[in-house]
Amino acid sequence: MRIERLVSMANDIGNFFNSEPDKTVAAAGVANHLRRFWDPRMRTQIVEHYREGGEGLEPIVRAAVELISRS
Repeated sequence: MRIERLVSMANDIGNFFNSEPDKTVAAAGVANHLRRFWDPRMRTQIVEHYREGGEGLEPIVRAAVELISRS
């Protein structure tokens, strides 16, 4: 899948969780969503993109992908 599409999808998920006042909880929510609903290949691509600088990722999504990259 094109990385631009994955970034857009991840940012949409992040926008949903961004209403959570505690941004640590919000990032965990995004990470949990990505783990549960994204194909492993999609997660691998977004983590690789993050490691290459993460262009276009919103801060909450960047934090979530960092969490995923550690597991």
